[in-house]
Amino acid sequence: MESEMKCNVTEMWSYKMPMGLDLEVSHHPHTMKHVVNLIIAIERLKGSRSEVLLSRSEFRDENLLSFVLENIVEEKIVFECASAAPVQYTKTADYQCSVTDSEKRSLVLVQNSMELHAVMLQGGAENRKVHLNMATYVHPAPSAEAQTVALGIKGTNFYLSCHKDGDNEPTLHLETMENPANLASISSDSDMVRFLFYKQDTGLNLSTLVSVPYNNWYISTAKENNKPLEMCLENARRHRSFNIQLPGETEGQA
Repeated sequence: MESEMKCNVTEMWSYKMPMGLDLEVSHHPHTMKHVVNLIIAIERLKGSRSEVLLSRSEFRDENLLSFVLENIVEEKIVFECASAAPVQYTKTADYQCSVTDSEKRSLVLVQNSMELHAVMLQGGAENRKVHLNMATYVHPAPSAEAQTVALGIKGTNFYLSCHKDGDNEPTLHLETMENPANLASISSDSDMVRFLFYKQDTGLNLSTLVSVPYNNWYISTAKENNKPLEMCLENARRHRSFNIQLPGETEGQA
């Protein structure tokens, strides 16, 4: 069966080959020159029958080298890409602020689950409301549209952070910062960047808070009352705007 297959393959190629060209097919070529002989024969099939080609007896080492360089060695262009230097965020000031969402719900700490909930507080329950310490940062390329901030809960070492595990979506966390001085200067290539957010004023006395490392993800509140703050995309059916009041401001001023 094997010899019959060899014969049929030889007859098939011979029928297509120009006159005077003898093609031998071997399952186990012993030298590189044998392999090149086969390649030359195949290349001849692609070219014109009138093209003058070297026979095997005329094929020398310099012809082999020339053929390899022209037909086997592939040119590859390598572009050297210089990576941008990491950005350094440097803290400039700290502010105490009161935060409510666009539904005028206050932030309440649920410590056993380490979550902040948006709650519509009734009279006499204002003591449940938390205030935030907002640290502002200078950026080497400052933007008029956004201010880089870090957000901690007043009277605690709890700070808001945004990070993700593997391929999961980014999530909002409350983390204990044992040494808040570590937030004084943050490099964009360090994992500390998870504590940073862009405070973007919307022009309606409201601001959004966007994760710095995941800049399509916003801190948001649910439509239902007494639900935790979470990260969401812009098109999510959640509230993404907050009224952030600094000392001396009244509600309705950003």
